[in-house]
Amino acid sequence: MRDVLEILVVDDHLIVREGLKRILEEADGCIVAAEAASVGEALTWLRVRPFDLVLLDISLPEGNGIDLLKIIKGDLPMLPVLVLSAYREDHYAVRALKEGAAGYLNKESASDSLIAAIRKVAAGGKYLTPKLAERIALEISVRTDGPAHETLSHREFEVLKMIAGGASLKQVGEQLRISPKTVTTYRARIIEKTGLPNNAALTRYMLENNLLD
Repeated sequence: MRDVLEILVVDDHLIVREGLKRILEEADGCIVAAEAASVGEALTWLRVRPFDLVLLDISLPEGNGIDLLKIIKGDLPMLPVLVLSAYREDHYAVRALKEGAAGYLNKESASDSLIAAIRKVAAGGKYLTPKLAERIALEISVRTDGPAHETLSHREFEVLKMIAGGASLKQVGEQLRISPKTVTTYRARIIEKTGLPNNAALTRYMLENNLLD
């Protein structure tokens, strides 16, 4: 780990990036070396210079943070990625960790928690909140009884959220830029993996588990 950590911040909101820059400027040994507001911008930066850490949001234009995380871990497996998201841990944290993230932090976390997470992750460690650590421990001890939605891929979970939110298959396809046939295939996989028979059951499951934004 270098004396000064050079960080790539990937977030589509300027006000968030500016806030992170201020927080990191006040911390010893951390600087925002570059900013990206989309998947494409982030990939451009990663191709032209090295970084010590990527601070990554989930919601991004041109894709999403999980997709970008997969690319980063495929191309730069040793580059630590800390996910900083507005989504609650039970939405995406386990999914992000499975894809190679070194930690997951909610944007409502205190700035000292963020700095602690950055330093731990940059040093090669994993950063988990106590709540997330307990969740993972429970999953390890009871692998076969985990929540149904955690058997889904990231794209399947996206489709599930949209269907449960009332979107038609056509609307899902338009928003995700995929064909109606592909949406139908995703829906069939979701039903098969979760054991929930129809859209009403999918919606009820998402509401009961507080998985709708």
